[in-house]
Amino acid sequence: MRNLTNAPKIYVGGTYGQYNSGSLFGKWFDLTDYSDLKGFLQDCHEFHRNEFDSDGCRPELMFQDWENIPDFLISECSLHKEAFAYFQATSEMDEETAEAFEIYCKQINYWPSNGCELEDQIESFRESYQGFFGGCGKDATLEYTYQYVEDTGLLSGVPQALERYFDYEAFAKDLFLDGYSEYEGHIFIDY
Repeated sequence: MRNLTNAPKIYVGGTYGQYNSGSLFGKWFDLTDYSDLKGFLQDCHEFHRNEFDSDGCRPELMFQDWENIPDFLISECSLHKEAFAYFQATSEMDEETAEAFEIYCKQINYWPSNGCELEDQIESFRESYQGFFGGCGKDATLEYTYQYVEDTGLLSGVPQALERYFDYEAFAKDLFLDGYSEYEGHIFIDY
């Protein structure tokens, strides 16, 4: 998993019954201590072992707060079954790539609601992601356009006297109208 400062954590503030009675008593659970959802939920229920619903069943847990967990993996009462696989996958990425993958899952390819397996999501991300071109007040679309023109050799063979008249800003607008997207400095190919 990621380093401790970015560790995914959940405050399990007991159950809905406790909450409705005015109690916020609970505990922060560091998810790096678990390898899967089952182990995490067992510890949560063990921590709240003295609570039962009116019918004697274990009550529904309430996740009152969380850190470093994308919203598409968690709600007030559930953690997605693929959350631990996601954490493992992003822990193997550098911070910039992990950030881009979260953006891709949340705003571009809508995982896990798209029904894709995590491995397929990662593969489509790798095909789409072009890199980070923002930072320090830079226009990421323009920075990518300069790189694109250089990488594709678009202006190769054009006399240098004419090359300086090429309108990179206009070309960037066209490039990002159809075929590319920019999110927080990260560039993606649209498929």
